[in-house]
Amino acid sequence: MRIRIKFRKYGAMKFIGHLDMMRYFQKAVRRAEIDICYSEGFSPHQIMSFAAPLGVGITSDGEYLDIEVNSTYSTKEALERLNATMVEGVEVLDYVELFENAKKAMSIVASASYTLSYKRGFESPFPVDEWKKVIKEKFKDQRSFIIIKKTKKSEKEMDLKPLVEQFDVYEKDGQISFDIKVTTGSTNNVKPELVLQSIYKELNLEYDTDAIQIHRKEVFAFNDKEELVPLIAFGREIL
Repeated sequence: MRIRIKFRKYGAMKFIGHLDMMRYFQKAVRRAEIDICYSEGFSPHQIMSFAAPLGVGITSDGEYLDIEVNSTYSTKEALERLNATMVEGVEVLDYVELFENAKKAMSIVASASYTLSYKRGFESPFPVDEWKKVIKEKFKDQRSFIIIKKTKKSEKEMDLKPLVEQFDVYEKDGQISFDIKVTTGSTNNVKPELVLQSIYKELNLEYDTDAIQIHRKEVFAFNDKEELVPLIAFGREIL
């Protein structure tokens, strides 16, 4: 039986990297007495895979991992058992049985949504109304938005326009934030901060990575109807 687990990551745990999070969940699964399957061979390991792991410093309400189990508790009991093992900064939100034809989360990720907000002590260069005008004129109204994407080995031109599904700005309690939804996956992968950073560059402004808090809201994949749906939609509650 294949299980998909959704969890959130917040507070100080945002500074924990992917490999440490993987080890953390391996221990949590054992402590929760989840009947997880192990690989064969001289060094058996839990059959577990994560979808689109987060970078260090990013919080999230939409993190996923898939596991294989020999048997399972109900969704309600599994959530209670897992959350009893969690430290502050990690909360398991859902635990579902995957449909028979569902693929691994890591192989089907298509896009992800984020909120980027100015941290305390940092100010936006523009008020929200000016930002709305800038985003519309510089990005939304353009047929293309060409940037130079640098990798460790090379540089290449990239058109951000078809890779950004949403780019909006709003103000709440005096704080300016950006809602950005970008293509994510093995073929096309865009980090949300690259979108905002590129707008800064277009305006000849210096982008300060320390000024922005990145929060992932959800991760999506295409279903059989070619609709983008959250990864949790590929499973069912266990009663």
